[in-house]
Amino acid sequence: MRILVTGGAGFIGSHLMDSLIEDGFKDVMGIDSFANHYYDPKLKYARRDYFGNQVYECDLKNFDALDEAFNVLKPNIVIHLAGRANVRASFGNERLYHQDNIDGTQNLIEVCQMYDVGKVLYASTSSIYGGTPIPETGWTEDKVTGHQLNAYAYTKHVNECQFKVSGLNNVGLRFFTVYGPWGRPDMALFDFTKSIIADKPIQAFNYGQMKRDFTYIGDIIEGIKIALFEDIKSNEIFNIGRGKQVELMDFIDHIGKELGREPDIVLAPKHPADTIETWSNTYKLRGLGYKPKTDIEQGVAAFMKWYKDYYKVN
Repeated sequence: MRILVTGGAGFIGSHLMDSLIEDGFKDVMGIDSFANHYYDPKLKYARRDYFGNQVYECDLKNFDALDEAFNVLKPNIVIHLAGRANVRASFGNERLYHQDNIDGTQNLIEVCQMYDVGKVLYASTSSIYGGTPIPETGWTEDKVTGHQLNAYAYTKHVNECQFKVSGLNNVGLRFFTVYGPWGRPDMALFDFTKSIIADKPIQAFNYGQMKRDFTYIGDIIEGIKIALFEDIKSNEIFNIGRGKQVELMDFIDHIGKELGREPDIVLAPKHPADTIETWSNTYKLRGLGYKPKTDIEQGVAAFMKWYKDYYKVN
């Protein structure tokens, strides 16, 4: 079994490759553009070097380079995690998100078709749900009634449509606010931590009245592996989340306690790209054995330990 992970130097891709190799899979390879989308790519190279993963430079927008990579690597399974993320950064950058998330994914689909790839898993997002009202038990995969609120979200929704008509054997995974060690610097936990350490104020949008289904990276990886190895019919989509909501102000409070500092919080209006709350119903994936284990206190503590070690914070 030859497994190829796109976005192999990214946050989720790095952890996934490492976990698969630890499970005994020898032919696990990655490709990554190492692009400077919203943070210094030095962190991507650091992830690759720390985990010791084989990640080759390849931009999905370059069809010929992608074709050449597949000709050399010859994967049986592709896990598509590459893409341009960050809901707020997508405002005013719609064309870039179309190119990376839609055009790049279409190139990948066509190359997978050319090389008869047996199975493709691809990353989607909780942002797909957009303005969909949240029922008492959280969002379920078959209920997307609201429109997406930003270019990141709607390009990922297009990805779901692309795979559904591709003819490939595929499974979609809607991730809910992934966090943990080696995370992306543009995400809330990383950004809040950096600001608190620097004695800078942090912005709490929607005047702090927000909730998120924060999901620890280890639980995300276990969910991906279940979808990878279970016999699942093509075109299925699964939520991967913790299945619990955390108030934004409580989240900030956990960070402050780990750092032993009182956060300076500035309450700000709602950002137009933001969803006020998210909440995954994971019943469908739990039916295959998914059991998220890491609560917010444990997850923030694990991230903070990594952050202090990596950035040499006392």
